[in-house]
Amino acid sequence: MLAAVTAVSQAALFQTEVGQVALVDQWERTALAFGQDVDDARYAELQTLSRSGPLYGVATALAGGPVLTMALAAVIFLVFRPRHGRTVSFSQVLAVVAHASVILAVRQLVSVPVSFAREATGGATSLGLWFPALDAASFAGRFVGALDVFVIWWVVLVGIGVGILYGRPARSLSAAFLGVYAGLALLVAVTMTALGGTA
Repeated sequence: MLAAVTAVSQAALFQTEVGQVALVDQWERTALAFGQDVDDARYAELQTLSRSGPLYGVATALAGGPVLTMALAAVIFLVFRPRHGRTVSFSQVLAVVAHASVILAVRQLVSVPVSFAREATGGATSLGLWFPALDAASFAGRFVGALDVFVIWWVVLVGIGVGILYGRPARSLSAAFLGVYAGLALLVAVTMTALGGTA
């Protein structure tokens, strides 16, 4: 159900001309941020690809929904496998991750109208919007731009659920999960800065 909501909202956005222009802009900014050149031929190719925007929206919804949920549940199940005492099944871990993922569907429902109004797909729920004084191409701007308010909320919920499931302190587990998320955002910012992209 969550994947369907996300897929329909993404497909609806990318079906419109505004959504397709925003998608091309996102792809161009991402390529530039990672130090890749976007010449006229490449830009024309991106415009052609954007006509398949609804399919792209469905694919990203599936990757960010069921695929991410299953993969994360598998990682948590393997990492937190109890050595003694409490027995936790994979389906229990999957249930925790799937239920927390409601937040990601809400994120999508919030970001689609914002993206349409801004005519830009990137960062509709990013922390970067709270720091407009930061240059988006700076290291700090890229770091806060890679952090998403709804993803932070989701990470905390997953941490609480996993903590309860495995009988561990939910606060410290949520903090550890947030640390991993912040580390990934930091890695993205370092990579973009090292590659010398300007967008």
